[in-house]
Amino acid sequence: MAKLTGIKVVDLSLFLPGPMLTLMMADHGADVIKVEPPTGDPARQMEPVEAGQSVWFRNLNRGKKALALDLKSDEGRERLWELLSDADVMIEGFRPGVMKRLGFDYEAVAAKNPRIVYCSISAFGQEGEMAHHPAHDLAVQALSGFLSVNDGDDGMPVVPGAPSADMAAGLNGLSAVLMALIGREKTGKGDYVDIAMFDSMLPWCAHIAGGAISGDDAPVSQTQRSLGGAAFYNVYNTLDGKYVVLGAREIKFAKTLLTALDRLDLLPLAEEEAGPLQKPLIDYLRSTFANKTRDEWVKWFADKDVAFSPVLNFREALEQGFVKERGLLIEANGSHQIAPAFRFKSEKNWQPSVAPELK
Repeated sequence: MAKLTGIKVVDLSLFLPGPMLTLMMADHGADVIKVEPPTGDPARQMEPVEAGQSVWFRNLNRGKKALALDLKSDEGRERLWELLSDADVMIEGFRPGVMKRLGFDYEAVAAKNPRIVYCSISAFGQEGEMAHHPAHDLAVQALSGFLSVNDGDDGMPVVPGAPSADMAAGLNGLSAVLMALIGREKTGKGDYVDIAMFDSMLPWCAHIAGGAISGDDAPVSQTQRSLGGAAFYNVYNTLDGKYVVLGAREIKFAKTLLTALDRLDLLPLAEEEAGPLQKPLIDYLRSTFANKTRDEWVKWFADKDVAFSPVLNFREALEQGFVKERGLLIEANGSHQIAPAFRFKSEKNWQPSVAPELK
């Protein structure tokens, strides 16, 4: 039996953080009812489309039921109350204050169903000076400091490839909801969870922003071991205009590579502080990697114990043999879906379910 069988979730969220949270619950047996506005979740219209549905929408909403409700109408509100009467979890992602205006804030819902675990997801939390500031992932990453170190050699920040604030909020939301469900087993009462994208991002900076956390200067990428200032934790161009990375800073890997390149004399530089002291080693590796194509380097490194990887695009990444081996990309009913990141030994092999049409 799936771990969350018997848990009923009413999900009023759209786009990414909330639907990702409830996707993980649906993948593990929860009965998720996705409540959408009459026009539907905008993600339904996001391209590309495969087998008649948005790939984005399918991969975030499979295994759920979908219901269109106009919460500004008496009929819509009455139907939502029916859904919430025996729900275990409610998720909403509206701007702060909207649910109270609609009559479905935590106090109102808990008065009728005290066992409910109610989770609100927003950019900056439900209270405080930033609560009503409009923001999606990029703005949250900018205000949390992370965008400042998502930069190139010229120091200019670039748009991140991953919606980290959205994903962090979804993961924190899932953790909090599951904790509250465990707590309910002891107390018999649910709880309210205020998940902010900004709050969810901040703990991720501890390993790079220690100085700023303790009141000193903010990190500068080119002087940080994890952000581009270390030779053996860096990205390098190859002859064919592609890229490779060295992805671990342990000195044993530096010794192995520099021995193979017959430049063991440069090993002391790998032990220097990140930044200018390692620049001669970075420059040497840049000129070295530029002499072969990406795939030639893959072959060269094949028998060497070095934390090396080619930089792949998503198509190349998904076509790797171990992706199929681990069952991470599943094709079913004419569509492709990314499998859950965690699976349990006690459960059968995961198979994708369909994403709901709006009713």
